[in-house]
Amino acid sequence: MRQAKAQQLTELILTVFQLNGALIDWGDKFSATEGLTSARWQMLGALALAGQPLTAPQIAANMGVTRQGAQKQLNLLARDGLVETRDNPQHKRSPLYVLTKRGKQTYSRIDTRWNGHVAQLAAVFSSTELDTAAKVLAGLVDVYTHLGSHHET
Repeated sequence: MRQAKAQQLTELILTVFQLNGALIDWGDKFSATEGLTSARWQMLGALALAGQPLTAPQIAANMGVTRQGAQKQLNLLARDGLVETRDNPQHKRSPLYVLTKRGKQTYSRIDTRWNGHVAQLAAVFSSTELDTAAKVLAGLVDVYTHLGSHHET
């Protein structure tokens, strides 16, 4: 029984890897109409959903990416006028990022399209299936976040 469950979990994790790649590819196409990539859409979303200015490390932690990866995308978004920095009274070397007016408009357009897409996609699954999937995936995030911070194997 233990080996069967271990195999099921291995298959689930492999499916998550496949899903990650598929979501990035799909997201790049979906967000291209706004001049974005999946990574930049993710950074805009982190700021929009937070509803407050965030640092690059905070955005990285919220989105499950590296600080360097978040910083690279934030720099590109700032260059394109979609985010701007503000002084951080808590930490001089770690500015706060906020959406600009243009960034808010861009995010709003893509979010409207996303909401239409996700409503159609959600109809394929039952609420129970979605609740179970969310619980299992959140549990895996917790486990691997803990393992990553302690470098356990």
